[in-house]
Amino acid sequence: MKKSNVLALIPIGVFVVFYLSLGIIFEYVMKIPMGFYNVPIVVVFLVALLVACLQNKELKFDRKLEIMGQGIGDKNIVTMILIFLCAGIFVGVVGRSSAESVAYFVLSIIPPRFAVCVIFLVSCFVSTAMGTSVGTITLLTPIAVAVSTASGFSLPLCVGSVMGGAMFGDNLSFISDTTIAACNGQGCAMKDKFRTNFAIVLPAAIVTIAIIFILSLNSDINTIEIKDYNLIQKIPYILVLAGGIIGINVFVILLIGILTGAVIMLATGALDFPTMLSQMGGGASGMFETAMVAILVSAICALIKEYGGFDALLNGIKRVFKGKKGGQLGMGLLVGAMDIATANNTVAIVMANPIAKEMANDYGISSRKTASILDTFSCIFQGVIPYGAQMLVAISAVNTMGLEISAFEIMPNLLYPYMLLLSSLVFMFFVPEKKMK
Repeated sequence: MKKSNVLALIPIGVFVVFYLSLGIIFEYVMKIPMGFYNVPIVVVFLVALLVACLQNKELKFDRKLEIMGQGIGDKNIVTMILIFLCAGIFVGVVGRSSAESVAYFVLSIIPPRFAVCVIFLVSCFVSTAMGTSVGTITLLTPIAVAVSTASGFSLPLCVGSVMGGAMFGDNLSFISDTTIAACNGQGCAMKDKFRTNFAIVLPAAIVTIAIIFILSLNSDINTIEIKDYNLIQKIPYILVLAGGIIGINVFVILLIGILTGAVIMLATGALDFPTMLSQMGGGASGMFETAMVAILVSAICALIKEYGGFDALLNGIKRVFKGKKGGQLGMGLLVGAMDIATANNTVAIVMANPIAKEMANDYGISSRKTASILDTFSCIFQGVIPYGAQMLVAISAVNTMGLEISAFEIMPNLLYPYMLLLSSLVFMFFVPEKKMK
């Protein structure tokens, strides 16, 4: 039996301190745009891994390599990496023009009074289909700015609605790296996690829509300009979303999305064959850092576990959080703290996964509930932190449109993350979990 050893957690502390220090220096001292995302996260994790390797001199280095290899070679890690790459290829094939077609189609058929509500709903759909909150914000923020300028709606409200909808999809999408990381890390089916999550997010989304509509009632409404769109380019997104909901294997879903997207983009002349191959490669390459982070974190966590670090952390959590409900809250705060530290919800989930899995066993929490908590709380925190990629990308997109906005103007208008937190706590403490076959 391994003894609990709080010193085994030092690599996590090294990562947090190193990452936060560099991020603060880049962002606020050196004034580098998106400073936190200029920090080489792979290098920081390598430093943390080196620290982990230098610990516990009782173990030979060859044995440590074996332990790391076992952690990296876990079935869930391999599956996660393969899905990351396939999801990247899918997004590379269909590109932004397809998602833009979805957005403009919906906006073209609704009364202007409901424009901001629809922006939120479109952002929900696009992010769920694309599996990326940052990509959704990049795509839809210019539309939100145009809606605000043309209609008189509050700019922070429009941008906040896009960001809220983006986090909705980041949390629910079958091809989101957060969903993939949470489900594979906990060993649960994506459809089961989706069902558990959906019951929580639906009330949050409905309340958000109601609040947005109330806030927009006093706005002066003008005509909204709608750009040309291609309806046929919506098909890959719809197929991926529908396939995921009915429970088709994720690899099959992505293959269908990639093939239909390739055929449509070639047939419509949106892409030629060499360009399509290049974008497929670019999409896969865009997932390399995420995949490498998953590998490094798996190695670090394997060593920490071997040294007794997780046992020490679990014992500490148990002393603070009592019972099943307290354990769930502990999971949520754990992944939230890691997200605040890393400003990356996928990384936060990957780091929290091994600890959360042991907590789930100790507290009797189902794998689908655990995956749901990790994904939901990571998206809540990621959606509101002022130095997160989502916030920085939104501000940058507004700036490119010739306007200015600050994170502190947007934060009060991030209605969905706040409602999601409230809904999560209600379901956690007052609504019993339904049994699934």
